[in-house]
Amino acid sequence: MDLPVLRAVAAGGGHPLIDLDFTIFIQFALFLILWFVATKMLFKPYLKMREDRTAGIDGAREEAVKMGEEADARMADYEDRLAKARDRALDEQRKIRAEATAHQREVTDKAREQALSAMEQSFVAVREQTDAARADLMPRADELARDIASRLLGREVA
Repeated sequence: MDLPVLRAVAAGGGHPLIDLDFTIFIQFALFLILWFVATKMLFKPYLKMREDRTAGIDGAREEAVKMGEEADARMADYEDRLAKARDRALDEQRKIRAEATAHQREVTDKAREQALSAMEQSFVAVREQTDAARADLMPRADELARDIASRLLGREVA
């Protein structure tokens, strides 16, 4: 062994862990070459792949959010159109009911007028028949009264 190494060992130390000699430059050069190769061939592709995957996931999330918002907008539009259609249907239903009520009222009024007219005509016909019967029977009333009284009394009435 060398004298400085022996002195260091004798001084209580032991053998030094790292010998600093010209191989450190070779090791440093190998480290730099390995670092350069690893960076170009391993780290950069790996980091790019992670960045691309993250960008893809973020893009998919953004697209999912956009699609969700679009679906919400379409659903709101659908519900709005459905509400408008319901309102139109209710308006049409009210209109039809109003027309049916008016038609029913018209038909009822017409039937009432016809019934009143028919009743009036019947009253007129009955009155005419009553008057005709009265006119026919009045001249004979005295004669009929005497005939009935005679039959009831059993004798001739004057």
